[in-house]
Amino acid sequence: MTKRSATPATFTIERTFPISRDKVFRAYSDVKMKAKWFGGPEEWGRSEHKLDFRIGGRESVSGGPPGGPQHHYNGIHMDIVPDERIVLAYDVVVGETRLTVSLGTTEFKVDGKGPNAGTRLVYTEQIVFLDAPEHLEDRKKGTEALFDNLVAVLSKPH
Repeated sequence: MTKRSATPATFTIERTFPISRDKVFRAYSDVKMKAKWFGGPEEWGRSEHKLDFRIGGRESVSGGPPGGPQHHYNGIHMDIVPDERIVLAYDVVVGETRLTVSLGTTEFKVDGKGPNAGTRLVYTEQIVFLDAPEHLEDRKKGTEALFDNLVAVLSKPH
């Protein structure tokens, strides 16, 4: 008989951008923008990024290393306050195995004053590792890599 387990963990990542919060928020709410920064490493194949950005709307993308199993990201938007917060419940499935279920809360806070104010992004993830070893540091590193991609996309002139 397979031993079953559910191991919870929480982490928070903060980033500051010299970009207005409406533009940072748009990088989450616009499917073309989000597809530019959200996904696995460049060498992975990637499916079309699907995003129905509304409360109750779904988001999904899949990809994986060449010759390796597909990683599937499937989410549902639980709460959206434009330019302020997004709460998304999602799971990660590798091959046919659901590895994690998470609740991710992204807050967009004004950083500074006046027309040149930037954005302080605060991301908190409550995660449950299912029937697998806890790999919190790997998840944090992967999330940091996504935010590095976000910085690169937001830094390019549009």
